[in-house]
Amino acid sequence: MTAREPDHEPDRKSGDPTTLNRLYGRQSGHKLRAGQQQLVDTLLPAISVPEAGEITAANLFGYDRPLHFEIGFGGGEHLAYRADLLPDHGFIGCEPFLNGVVTALGHVRDQGLGNVRLHMGDALSVLSRIPDGALSFVYLLHPDPWPKARHAKRRMMNPGPVAMIAKKLKPGGEFRFGTDHPIYLRWALMVMNGHPDFEWLASTPTDFQTRPGGWPETRYEAKARRLGHEVWYMTYRRR
Repeated sequence: MTAREPDHEPDRKSGDPTTLNRLYGRQSGHKLRAGQQQLVDTLLPAISVPEAGEITAANLFGYDRPLHFEIGFGGGEHLAYRADLLPDHGFIGCEPFLNGVVTALGHVRDQGLGNVRLHMGDALSVLSRIPDGALSFVYLLHPDPWPKARHAKRRMMNPGPVAMIAKKLKPGGEFRFGTDHPIYLRWALMVMNGHPDFEWLASTPTDFQTRPGGWPETRYEAKARRLGHEVWYMTYRRR
């Protein structure tokens, strides 16, 4: 997530951490201006992920192509940058916050990005409809850290969601995770280092302390740096 996306709580009845019954956090902010509302009324329906059925690159874009998935894209800066950089790839972005979706719609319109599809809502409900092994990249940038121990179950970086991400990535596919929160970093390292399907692509501290090429700075990262926070860039490869 390039935003502080509401994270999830496991379904208490099923006990399955990939079955989610609640999103936490805000979903709307300031009132939309007329031009922004027009984007929601006209552009969003045209590029929305279908509400039902299997989600494939061919279904979304007309033919098979490498498929990227961003969980909580915030204002869409990273999503738009990557989509513009790789016009022959397909991009799916999920974000529950209306004002973030509107900002992303502006990027899609202004940059003429025909290779982007958006979903305003829960990312895992969309991810679950993608065939196993279909994704080339998954991005989770600056998620809500939920720093209190009692809220740890709400974090996206938990065994259930990470297992789903692993299933949807093709062998050799990448899972990119970024955070400026030390508690979330330690938690994420614990979760990821215990998962047999992922290989951490870092040999030295510089590898995760320096933003890689093709990974643009978002407004949330810029804000973190203004506050004096260190930012970490984690890249994992699907075994």
